[in-house]
Amino acid sequence: MTVHPAPDPKPITVLIADDHAAIRLGMRMVVDTSTDMAVVGEAGDGATAVSMARALRPDVVLMDLRMPVMDGVEATRQICSEGTAKVLVLTTFDHDSYLFGALRAGADGFLLKSAEPEAITEALRRVHLGDQVIAPEVTARIVAAALAEGAGPAPASSEPAGLEQLTNREREVFECLGDGLTNYSIGRQLGISEATVKTHVSRVLAKLGLQSRVQAALLRGR
Repeated sequence: MTVHPAPDPKPITVLIADDHAAIRLGMRMVVDTSTDMAVVGEAGDGATAVSMARALRPDVVLMDLRMPVMDGVEATRQICSEGTAKVLVLTTFDHDSYLFGALRAGADGFLLKSAEPEAITEALRRVHLGDQVIAPEVTARIVAAALAEGAGPAPASSEPAGLEQLTNREREVFECLGDGLTNYSIGRQLGISEATVKTHVSRVLAKLGLQSRVQAALLRGR
């Protein structure tokens, strides 16, 4: 009897969107170092990124924010609203407004372009699994941008609108999202499986009208 090896698991498919060819090449080299990932396309502007995401349905889009034709914020909004892929933003902090705009557009994570290759590949895995990934430096800039736009903390006596729709368990998951916990950590803390956590997260986002865990974390932090 001939025993055939089990097929390799489906790789995480990645679309790289950046207007600089050298950066796209660098990101492709980073992704190609991991056997569990594969680059399925490259886009030099936001409009192309949106059309390629629709056609290729990648798992994650590595998205630059400043691009011609259509910037990364609008491209992120379209991709996230259509559910064609998750979006991991790569930023160099050129404009705080771009950061905050991408957050509101539904980005699943923010990472610095200067991040180590291992950090980028790990972020891709976590975003693919449904976790949020925010570099500490990015978090500080997002908060600063929110305050600059007048989105400061709400009064202590108030709570975000829509929470009354959540069940007790969903409220617990919402609190955990605000603490930046991964699905695995939430499951350990609440004594439930990761699959159940994912279900609760999806329901929380739907009931609150949010597109990503990052948005939930920011709402929880108000």
